[in-house]
Amino acid sequence: MLRWPHPKKRLRPEETTLSRSKKAVFEDVHIFLVERKMGRSRRSFLTQLARSKGFVVEDVLSDAVTHVVSEDSEASSLWAWLKGHSPSDPSKMHVLDISWFTDSMKERRPVAVETKHLIQDVLPEVSTPPSVVAVSQYACQRRTTTENHNKTLTVRNCSSNLAGNPAVPPEAAALTSLFTNLPNHFETWKADLYFPCLKDADLFRCSSADPSFHVLWITASYQVFTSVFGVGLKTAEKWYRRGLRTFPDVMAEPSIRLNRMQQSGFLHYGDISRHVSKAEAQALGNIIDEAVHAIAPNGILTLTGGFRRGKEFGHDVDFIVTTPEQGQEEGLLTNIIKHLKHQGILLFCDYQPSSFDLSKLPSHRFEAMDHFAKCFLILKLEGHEVEGGLCRAEGDSRDWRAVRVDLVSPPLDRFAFTLLGWTGSRQFERDLRRFARLERRMLLDNHALFDKTKNEFLAATTEKDIFAHLGLEYIEPWQRNA
Repeated sequence: MLRWPHPKKRLRPEETTLSRSKKAVFEDVHIFLVERKMGRSRRSFLTQLARSKGFVVEDVLSDAVTHVVSEDSEASSLWAWLKGHSPSDPSKMHVLDISWFTDSMKERRPVAVETKHLIQDVLPEVSTPPSVVAVSQYACQRRTTTENHNKTLTVRNCSSNLAGNPAVPPEAAALTSLFTNLPNHFETWKADLYFPCLKDADLFRCSSADPSFHVLWITASYQVFTSVFGVGLKTAEKWYRRGLRTFPDVMAEPSIRLNRMQQSGFLHYGDISRHVSKAEAQALGNIIDEAVHAIAPNGILTLTGGFRRGKEFGHDVDFIVTTPEQGQEEGLLTNIIKHLKHQGILLFCDYQPSSFDLSKLPSHRFEAMDHFAKCFLILKLEGHEVEGGLCRAEGDSRDWRAVRVDLVSPPLDRFAFTLLGWTGSRQFERDLRRFARLERRMLLDNHALFDKTKNEFLAATTEKDIFAHLGLEYIEPWQRNA
């Protein structure tokens, strides 16, 4: 009589030793898989799968967890469980559907958290708007146009107070972007429900006489000095501490020696403190383009800054100029300067030669100004050059005005990174770098994109290449007005 061998007893999931031999690659992401509705066996399998791909998977829910993954479709019961088992506030973690986990396994890296991945907390029973918009913490994941849906918000910004401490918190610029560009009108009284960061009452004051929401920051009196071209925050604060309050005070102070930039800033203050129109920017583009092609027939000139983002007005005009041949951009700016001077329209020039050195990258410290050759100009713009005429100040009968123009000249292989960085907005770029660092373990600046997990630079010929490297949906320039 045949006897079938007894089948081996299957080990219970909790008896299985989870392999941790694979070195963690994505150390900034700590995943916790919720066993509810998932089951022990499946949780064990998914844990081993993730660890084999270099992910950190925590066995217990702790403060170290950054991403909570669940297959529980009932948001209310899941959040109730999380609030009862999490040692801290679970709203500080990404609470995600299993789809984020499977997408990450396919890509072999943590993918960007999108709205479709989120399991939203259920709000208390209150009268809520018909639709609640989930807003990403990163401006680079929000499409922000120039259209402002919350014009009742008044935002005043400054750099520091008289005590030398920041009057505006680091979140201020991000909040400004978030509020003024919400797709629907923002209702003040529900702020704490949707934006936990607003609970700090010290940052905001609401006018009792006006139901509209006002975000106010105290503006230091010396900020008027920083509106002068060439006057930075430290100089303005130093003048203020010496008792100076107005431009005539500065001019009358014999101990103050203005540098060339400051002299031009005061001389042309009436012009360069006024907004520049899109028509004026286009006219300046024609002038610069003529100079470029007189020197390098195949030269490339690209408008950047706010005008590339679709703005109708700006405070200056920014251009990138380069050549299709690597290395031929050297000396391009100095020759353009000579051409403009020969035309008699160069009112001021500050030229800074290139100090770009790829061997010194990647840099873990972001610098506000990149290392490519650049020049800061004040140009004389004639009225007949501008379609529709100049934007004149009241009582100004001149047929020209002074305009601030910045030119930067990167090598062709750095063009995409420079274009992305100089397009802005400042908050969009700040969040793009933060997203790269925290979510992708990459370092991004105007020079390059470096992948720390692969220990290599990632090449890009277009902005779309950079977004693709970061795993982000491409956002058009006119949607980057954070």
